[in-house]
Amino acid sequence: MKREELVKQLFSIQKGKCFICNRPINIDKEAWQIDHIIPKAKGGRDHPDNFAIVHEICNKKKSDSDLRVARCLFKYEEIKEKYANKGPNHPNLGDFLKEFGGAKYPLHIAYSENKVEYWYASQPNKCVSQLYRDPLSGMQYFFAVLPVECLFHDERINPRAIGYRIRGLIEEFLNKRPQLHISLAWTVVNSEDDVAEVHVFDGQHKIAAQLLLGVKVFPVRIFLNPDLDILLVTNTRAGTVLRQVAFDMSVQRFLGSQIYWEKIDQYRRLKGLSDDDLNFSEKDLINFFKGEQRELKKYIIDDVRISVIHNPENKLKDYVEFGGRSTEKPLSYSSIERTFFALFINKKPMEVPLSYKLEIGENPRQLEKEQLIRLMNMFAEEVLLGKYDFDKGSKVEEKLRKGEYISDDHLKAVRMTREEVLYNILRYVRDCVKRYFLFEGRVLEDNELFQHKFSEKLWELLQRLIKNIASLPLWVNKDPGLSSALFGGKQTYDFWKCIFDTGKTPNGVEVLSKGLSLDELLL
Repeated sequence: MKREELVKQLFSIQKGKCFICNRPINIDKEAWQIDHIIPKAKGGRDHPDNFAIVHEICNKKKSDSDLRVARCLFKYEEIKEKYANKGPNHPNLGDFLKEFGGAKYPLHIAYSENKVEYWYASQPNKCVSQLYRDPLSGMQYFFAVLPVECLFHDERINPRAIGYRIRGLIEEFLNKRPQLHISLAWTVVNSEDDVAEVHVFDGQHKIAAQLLLGVKVFPVRIFLNPDLDILLVTNTRAGTVLRQVAFDMSVQRFLGSQIYWEKIDQYRRLKGLSDDDLNFSEKDLINFFKGEQRELKKYIIDDVRISVIHNPENKLKDYVEFGGRSTEKPLSYSSIERTFFALFINKKPMEVPLSYKLEIGENPRQLEKEQLIRLMNMFAEEVLLGKYDFDKGSKVEEKLRKGEYISDDHLKAVRMTREEVLYNILRYVRDCVKRYFLFEGRVLEDNELFQHKFSEKLWELLQRLIKNIASLPLWVNKDPGLSSALFGGKQTYDFWKCIFDTGKTPNGVEVLSKGLSLDELLL
């Protein structure tokens, strides 16, 4: 199709308006452009159905390479600016409903012991739903699919603003990923046949995101005549005390790793490469998927984390609690992330191909993974294997102060795996590696140390270093005062840095006869 014909067709389809801002385009007097709606990097085609006319200024300012997302975010910013002066909890769902024709009609509700009938002004035909009773709370509820006109915002139970995280939901729904959890609402009827408003108190972001995408009908779970104070407390605790989330951190990392390899497969398909082609870099992937750069950088590191911690050869993983806090195991997954991973994984995307020196065992990412596993194994063998008692668990200091017997091996294992202690032990590992390469005439950045092959001589030095730190009498000192002062509660990283560097706490309490010297630790 010729450009003139394409412009005429697009102008007609878009009714003379910009695809992003939905405002008129004066083709003769304003700068405008034709752009892909779905970018080619995301699988968009060079086809008239995938082109749109946009203001040049809108295209330059767009917040996403996908014009559909950019259009939604432009509308979001408009709503945000419009209601900004109403206070910190705006724009909220009520503002979005107002903008998209919501909150107009109450429901007509008739209910009996186990059935609910409902209808509304624009739909006089009755809908029927089963009425359920929660066996623990005793609250009644039913499920309904309602148009936006019948949804009202709850101002009390959950008045929070619709934040910019809505972008992620927009992208999820555009990628045809379904809404997994339906929104929650309540309604109060004064008789068995009444008219009442349905107030949404959970799932506001999901509804707002879909409104921006043009959805007009929503599934909801509606509590019928609930105790609103109980709902208020329940919803507040869910977001504070309970901190309810869909997945723990380790599962999120696993999913990130999965998505990373899906992106690799997608890149191969779009580039016409073979299924086993690895002649492209992490940087190439990030540059290709322009609208997902931040997420893809995270997925790359997620893959490194998962490859290390879940490697069958990793001896440390048996001592890590992956589902949150635990008193049985000495390490949490988050502690691993904040110590080993924070210090030794290079978060900068690699520019060499994924296949670079893979066949000779010198690929930077592969070296990083293998050497991290070897370091973890070295620590596990010296500190944990055959020493840590799972029956005793990690909460030992109070038992020790009460006079309960704790073996030296178990006490040492618990104390050396405290996050703040472990981080500072690994600082000496980092300094040892840096110095070794420096003596070889190679100055390396901290974040790329483990991407260079360690000699056996260096591994021997690291083994000696960890062994000598583990032999410090501090770890098996059972003095109640020391137990309370050093190990009674969580200390900061700097607290233990001060002890390792000077032998004393920041308050001047002597813990070691002197500060630790890297030279002496390597003897």
